[in-house]
This record gives sequence, C-alpha cells and structure tokens, in this order.
Amino acid sequence: MIPADLRFAESHELARLEADGTVTVGISDHAQKALGDIVFVELPEVGRTFTANDPAGIVESVKAASDIYTPIGGKVIAMNEELADSPELINDEPYDAWIFKLKPSDKAELDKLLG
Repeated sequence: MIPADLRFAESHELARLEADGTVTVGISDHAQKALGDIVFVELPEVGRTFTANDPAGIVESVKAASDIYTPIGGKVIAMNEELADSPELINDEPYDAWIFKLKPSDKAELDKLLG
C-alpha cells in the first residue's frame, strides 16, 4: 500500500514533505522491484544544490545501475549513511528507506509530481 503523503517523479523517485519543511527522497517500490537486489547506493554530498531532475546519485543492483534524480530542486541537508552498509534496506522498506533529504528551493515544485 502506497503512503498517501508521497509524491512521485516520472522516473520513480519519491518525495515526502516533512513537518519541518524538508523533503525526504527515495525510490518507489516499483523501481526497487525493477532493479532487483540492490547492492550499492552512491549518495549525494551534503551541501550540494540540485535543480529538479538532476542526477544526484546511483543505485546499483545485481542486474543494473540506475541514476537517482532529484524530484525537486534544493540543497542536500542529509544522506542516509546506513545505506552504505545495508543498501538492501531499499528492497526491504522502499517507502521508509530514504536516500537523502533536501531543503527545497521551491516547495511548489512538489505540486508538479504525481500523487
């Protein structure tokens, strides 16, 4: 079941607006299933600023590597360092295993994402 508070980019990244105004970014359940067993995640650097749809990292599985795109523009304020040792968390809990968090440049960009 898909949580109601998520928005999705067409490239299957998810965005969750948090109570503090930050946006948590991950990948959809569909994306993790298509990739298969995830074995590595390249995380973006904290402090780096992206515009919407910029490549921000990479998710590698046993059968493919896929870019992670930023669903909205903003500055990276945190990355999920737990994924360095346990990338399979994305397969286990795709809606809870966030990849990075952004301070959005323009929250209105969330309205352009799929609900």
